[in-house]
Amino acid sequence: MRANRTRAAVAGQFPISRLYVQVEAGRPSGAQSRLLVATAGIRKGVGFRYLDVEWQFKQSSAILLTMLFRSLVVMLAFAGSLFAQTNPDWTQPFPPHRVIGNVYYVGSKGPASYLITTSQGHILINSGLKSSVPLIRESIEKLGFRFSDVKILLISHAHWDHCAGSALVKELTGAKYMVMDADVAEIEAGGKGNFQYGNSPDSLYKPAKVDRVLHDGDEVKLGDVVLVAHLTPGHTKGCTTWTMKALEGGKTYNVVVVGSPNVNPGYKLVSNALYPQIAQDYELMFRTLKSLPCDVFLGAHGNYYGMEDKSARMKKGAPNPFIDPEGYKSYVTEREQAFREELRKQSEPQP
Repeated sequence: MRANRTRAAVAGQFPISRLYVQVEAGRPSGAQSRLLVATAGIRKGVGFRYLDVEWQFKQSSAILLTMLFRSLVVMLAFAGSLFAQTNPDWTQPFPPHRVIGNVYYVGSKGPASYLITTSQGHILINSGLKSSVPLIRESIEKLGFRFSDVKILLISHAHWDHCAGSALVKELTGAKYMVMDADVAEIEAGGKGNFQYGNSPDSLYKPAKVDRVLHDGDEVKLGDVVLVAHLTPGHTKGCTTWTMKALEGGKTYNVVVVGSPNVNPGYKLVSNALYPQIAQDYELMFRTLKSLPCDVFLGAHGNYYGMEDKSARMKKGAPNPFIDPEGYKSYVTEREQAFREELRKQSEPQP
């Protein structure tokens, strides 16, 4: 008996536990084959996602290989439907907290949402999943604010974990929805048309009408607050990094909310027919991020900037741990290195 093993990279957001296929070929007299397929399960955490397939066989034959190929195709389709399922951290509540000045965290343990308070109402960055909206509302109210006072809704980018709840937020608050131009079509189509996930039913969401189309460098103003929209494409075509200034202790700090610098597993950086300029857009994104002055480093997911650890270290009278300019530089540098390594691998001639 000999064993063969293969790992097939599959586009997506989450790790999947291994699926095993065992095929046993009988003697010619029996001419029978048995196919055993273990079910797939989603492993916790955000990171690389892959499918491991391991098979063993006693006798190789054309029929056996055909069966194996067909079974792998079926499993890949099955696993693809699982990949867009929700990571537990995405719906796990996290204690709302003040970050700095008038900036508050109101998201889950996974995807981040931020409340920017003003004298004329509030701005919400990222609506999360549809099921996240009650959590966000509860977090806002725990902080002593009213959910109904949200006047403007913004997002980091047009992936369902950051915008699937937008239609409901608009319905409940009447907030004006403002989105970067290159992501507008996807938002209004409920995720259809996304170069990576547009054909995945589990990645789609309720369409929402965009009230203002944003362009690189546009300002969003409410009360005495001004946010600037920076186009940082690649992760999505309209991925947006937000900047603003926050006051604390008589000082002004530059706040940066990173859209996403990540190259998701399965992203094609070379010869991508649906996004031909994707590599060039990532290059633009990193140039932009490196040009931004940053004192307070935030992002579309809390784990970008060590949200859990920093919030635990937030104590009255102690230095604010969210003031972390070196952490921002290190994060951007590490993510750029990861991008360049992936681009190098995909640019190598294939055997």
